[in-house]
Amino acid sequence: MRILVATAVPVERDAVARAFAGPVPDVDVLAVGVGPALAAASTATALTRAALAGAPYGLVVSAGIGGGFLPHAPVGSLVVADEITAADLGAETADGFVPVTELGFGAVTHRPPEALVRAAAAATGARAGAVLTVSTVTGTAARASALRERHPTALAEAMEGFGVAEAAGAHGVPVLEIRAVSNPVGPRDRAAWRIGDALAALTEGFGKLTPVLESWEHHDD
Repeated sequence: MRILVATAVPVERDAVARAFAGPVPDVDVLAVGVGPALAAASTATALTRAALAGAPYGLVVSAGIGGGFLPHAPVGSLVVADEITAADLGAETADGFVPVTELGFGAVTHRPPEALVRAAAAATGARAGAVLTVSTVTGTAARASALRERHPTALAEAMEGFGVAEAAGAHGVPVLEIRAVSNPVGPRDRAAWRIGDALAALTEGFGKLTPVLESWEHHDD
């Protein structure tokens, strides 16, 4: 089974690649860009090229660093998504936020295969929970609180997972998302960011995750 690992930026791509002891023929690690739109477009392009070449991917993994909701996802920890949700896709109204599904358009959540999520969490020591995709990174305590109120199982937020999942879904390919926490979700405090620690955790996590990915088959769920 061929696996596509989609990261946002080259530094995340390189952190994942370091987990492999040299090139792995059935795993491609790409930097697909920042934000859900570019991530979706780049992932869809990679999936289409692979399919046209007669070597389609069997799994897509959205991977990288992100913000963690304290206290459940502290800095340096790993999170595996049991749901990938677009948290700010919808409309603001006088009665609060309304997701696009309630407006009658599309979906806001993708659910990775349950057996794969369980196996990935067990292998890496990660917590499993919702990972939110946002187009605007949370920078205030008020927005962090509002997100947790709307999504009580949320452990982390990032900017690409839902876009990657949309592309994978359009191709009928299952998706997984794994995040290493680099900072708390809430007020922006760059002094509290631990990007190096999160990248190291991502590398270590993928080293433990690789056997799970290589042995998993879609029919396992």
